[in-house]
Amino acid sequence: MSAQNNPERKIRYAVVGLGHLSQVAVLPAFRAAQNSELVAIVSSDAEKRRKLGKKYRVEHLYTYDEYEQALSVVDAVYIVVPNHLHRDYAVRAAKAGVHVLCEKPMAVTEVECESMIEAAEANGVKLMIAYRLHFEEGNLEAAQLAQSGELGDPRFFSSDFAQQVVENNIRVTEPVEKGGGPVYDMGVYCINAARYLFRAEPASVLACSASNREPRFQKVDEMTSVVMRFPDERLATFTCSFGAADISRYTLVGTKGVLTADPAYEYASGIKHQIIKGGKSSSKRFPKRDQFAAEIVYFSECILQDKEPEPSGMEGLADVRIVRAIYESARTGRSIELSDFPDKQRPTMRQEIHRPSHGKPETVNTESPSGEAA
Repeated sequence: MSAQNNPERKIRYAVVGLGHLSQVAVLPAFRAAQNSELVAIVSSDAEKRRKLGKKYRVEHLYTYDEYEQALSVVDAVYIVVPNHLHRDYAVRAAKAGVHVLCEKPMAVTEVECESMIEAAEANGVKLMIAYRLHFEEGNLEAAQLAQSGELGDPRFFSSDFAQQVVENNIRVTEPVEKGGGPVYDMGVYCINAARYLFRAEPASVLACSASNREPRFQKVDEMTSVVMRFPDERLATFTCSFGAADISRYTLVGTKGVLTADPAYEYASGIKHQIIKGGKSSSKRFPKRDQFAAEIVYFSECILQDKEPEPSGMEGLADVRIVRAIYESARTGRSIELSDFPDKQRPTMRQEIHRPSHGKPETVNTESPSGEAA
């Protein structure tokens, strides 16, 4: 039975990790996720546990050492810990029979991703990677437009995604080997967008990284540019950066028209499309909405209806494979060929879920990647 037809049944969640993203987006999302209930939070910070537990009326407050206790009182976890810890917390949850919603990137290596998939399958639990844009109207409409023929045959894709990340943020303090750097954090959006707009997987990648001499870029690249070659002689290019002004856009160019999404990947603002075709330009705005509530609602539906999530572990694995090839290419200076990818579902308009946006919450002992206290 659908959760919409059985509103009294809710999936009980623990949010694991109470950093900036959790506090400004994940925790408040449960208020608009009617089929889901936040019942536990996990953090090493006692003040976060106490204040956020009180704010969101969460009864069960745990440290990371008490993770197994948290698993005993929930149906699902939303994992928002650093990238190199995703596998450990996901596998432990699966072994406890708890469903897993994990932030992207799914993990740091293909082996880690595969172990997460295997643990979920072996223990009969759902595994979904938090591709929030797979439920957002503007993004899904772009994918539908790309397949409609209105732009003709999609030929090439380009994207720019950047922000200024402060020196002490985990995105630059953890080395690439632990999932730090702009490709893991921001490049996955560009990679994923190219894949669902083309509805195909890249056959090869060629990449180049560059960094200035600032201390914050001692362990990670400042920026990386990538060319992905797709079947049917199509190309996708993007640059992601931790050392440039905020930008979040992509352009898809077909044989008959052009679609630009700007902003394209944000959750703190709406999405805007511009379409140029036959010498005429039109635009459409998609107002800000709660993308995190939408993905939580969807995952709970998958659990309640026993259906496989579309942004599955295989979707997360595909992006991590490409990220790893990108860094290998940047290191060696050569193009990296990619073996065939398994078939998987693609996002469609049927997945669109609208939940109203919320204000900017006050946070506890955290700041945004750009250094602004939220």
